[in-house]
Amino acid sequence: MKQTIRDDTFVELSYRVLDQKTGNVLTAVEFPLGYVHGHNSVLDPRVMAELEGRSVGETISVPIDCSDLYGARDESLVITDLIENVPEEYREVGMQILMENEKGETKTFFVTRMDDRTLTIDGNHPLCERQVIFELEVLSVREATDEEIAAGGTPELGPDIGGSPTRPI
Repeated sequence: MKQTIRDDTFVELSYRVLDQKTGNVLTAVEFPLGYVHGHNSVLDPRVMAELEGRSVGETISVPIDCSDLYGARDESLVITDLIENVPEEYREVGMQILMENEKGETKTFFVTRMDDRTLTIDGNHPLCERQVIFELEVLSVREATDEEIAAGGTPELGPDIGGSPTRPI
């Protein structure tokens, strides 16, 4: 009998995030994501609900409005400056820059545009206000160990899947 996803099972998944309009792949995992079902909120609750009762080899597609996850776009987080004011190591489109405000709070900004004179960074999440499809394939399902249940997944850290600390995908 096939093992199905339910509370206290250790699940390994591969996934990719597609732009709902274009079908383009926005991100995909490089190695399986492992978690303990019912004990880890690494995935959005809508995705978790769709995974319940699934087994190895099954694939699901869950449409997600990223505004629900990351909020509305905030244009005050888009900053353009003269390129000479930006350290050379950050002068590449796609580069992530961790910035800190006067309260000591950190936020990641991404270099989104650059020309000979200026560089633009954006502190909005790259998926902000996008409609995406979260496609997941179930790679393995087994009973979780007590140690995995206590840790919410494998005791070591998993991949960075682009979620925010308060609301991962």
